[in-house]
Amino acid sequence: MTRNVLIKIEYDGTDFNGWQIQPDARTVQGEIEHVLKYIAGRDVHIHGTSRTDAGVHALGQCATFDWDSNMPVEKLPEVMNRRFGAGGEGRSGAPGDIRIISAEVMPEDFHARYSCKGKTYRYVIDKTGDIFVRNRAFQYPGADKLDIGAMREAASHIVGTHDFKCFETAGGTPRESTVRTVSALEITEDENSIFIEITGDGFLYNMVRIIVGTLVEAGEGRRTAEGVADVIESRDRSKAGFTAPPQGLYLKEIFF
Repeated sequence: MTRNVLIKIEYDGTDFNGWQIQPDARTVQGEIEHVLKYIAGRDVHIHGTSRTDAGVHALGQCATFDWDSNMPVEKLPEVMNRRFGAGGEGRSGAPGDIRIISAEVMPEDFHARYSCKGKTYRYVIDKTGDIFVRNRAFQYPGADKLDIGAMREAASHIVGTHDFKCFETAGGTPRESTVRTVSALEITEDENSIFIEITGDGFLYNMVRIIVGTLVEAGEGRRTAEGVADVIESRDRSKAGFTAPPQGLYLKEIFF
């Protein structure tokens, strides 16, 4: 019997050329499909919710696929994770850079991408300069001096339903509309890091990373909160901030 399976996935995106499968490049989708083929003995194509870029991480990516193998669905995380750990390392059971958190059978009409109602992304800015977090956070010079209050004030102008064309980089999949709803944008910090979490019904290409760059510039005093509102109104990418690097970005949660 064929079942429609949803898996929840976390991964360290450092050594991947993004999510989407590509010839002659290591991708998250490619690695997962390779392991599923090993288990099922046939090609298994998966549909991911989000196509994360090279270097971007995930705490809660999701994907669906048809599964007609005798392997019970509830056993898939354990078996797949052992295989990911062994891949290329020669030590079965060693941690890999992909981990399947859960697997469950869903209704036939459920789809990881088209059933998605919203997503939360987390962005991490490092204050310490610790080289051991360089692939997992944005190491921005002067991050410890950023004005968090100014960043929060600027963020308040981003929350809501707007045309976010100004926060879109050219090169992504063309969209019928660039209007999106950001329902929450929170900025917190501890002694080592600044955390920016943004929730919305959908995001344009590099939208989160450009928002982060714009907020950092507000934290430096190079922009005012009202100026951020003007940028959104302009729909002009050149008036928004820089594109923050992928290392600090995490796909945190998906809502269905």
